[in-house]
Amino acid sequence: MQELGTNSDLLEREAHCWVTQLVSGEATVADAEALRRWIAQSPYHAEAYAAATARWKALGPAGAALRAAQATSPQRMTRPVSRRLVLGGAGAIAATAAVAYVGVRPPLALWPSIGELAADYRTATGEQRRIALADHVSVQLNTQSSIALGPAVDGDNQVRLLAGEAAFATSPETARLLVVEAGDGRAVASRARFDVRRTGDAVCVNCLEGSVRVERRAQTATIGAGRQIRYDAAGLGEALPIDPVEAAAWQNGVLIFRFTPLSDVVAEINRYRHGRVILLSAALAAKPVNGRFQISRIDEALGWIGQAVGARSRALPGGVVLLS
Repeated sequence: MQELGTNSDLLEREAHCWVTQLVSGEATVADAEALRRWIAQSPYHAEAYAAATARWKALGPAGAALRAAQATSPQRMTRPVSRRLVLGGAGAIAATAAVAYVGVRPPLALWPSIGELAADYRTATGEQRRIALADHVSVQLNTQSSIALGPAVDGDNQVRLLAGEAAFATSPETARLLVVEAGDGRAVASRARFDVRRTGDAVCVNCLEGSVRVERRAQTATIGAGRQIRYDAAGLGEALPIDPVEAAAWQNGVLIFRFTPLSDVVAEINRYRHGRVILLSAALAAKPVNGRFQISRIDEALGWIGQAVGARSRALPGGVVLLS
């Protein structure tokens, strides 16, 4: 009977099951610990897991290439998409349901979702990008962010934030409006500097200079410099004060945490690095973190934060880091 360590087909299937579970959003602490033990069984297990994560990553370029091909051939849009076509470049590692899942909600944020592929501009993990939309409008996209441009209405610029975060600045010499749609609301401004962040259906608008009118259905509020307002399915929140320097720190390549729970810090770090940091200890989740960290050295920051809160760190293939 062939030993498990050399049964590559069986290990490949098991590794794929582990990756699917890990990126499903339903993985538990026990799952992560069980995965760690599975990988530690032999070098064959570690290699199989690394290969499985690599194949997940391969789905991203394959999906983008498929969409580009469809965009240039309208006739193909009405035909069913072959599962073999979608998965061929990735070694057919997932079932049809899994393919649908990763297209809508990509695992570990390794590639943009189907909706984000329709963006006019987008950034990859860890990437930031400056864009001049017009003579009087500039945009800086943060990591894992995407925008789509709409047609001008009465001379006003229309932008839709599909995902992530973007900073907008309009020239003080113009009276034309900039309308930024995000979720089921929008921010409207002229001669202002502000940023908009979208996380799922929740949207946060920070006004850094000038003023911004925030609209959500029948609700409207205007905020001035140094104020923040959020909205989601529950409605438009109240305006709250912010430190404009700290709110705009990411635009200068810096993350600033002030008594921020470790769980929130981990979520923020995951936006800037490839792979995934997974917090296994519920006891550590609420521990406060303070500090100023360079985004370009995010892994060093992660190591320092782990030491500061007394967390043990274990690195796994595919950029996965377990904190316990």
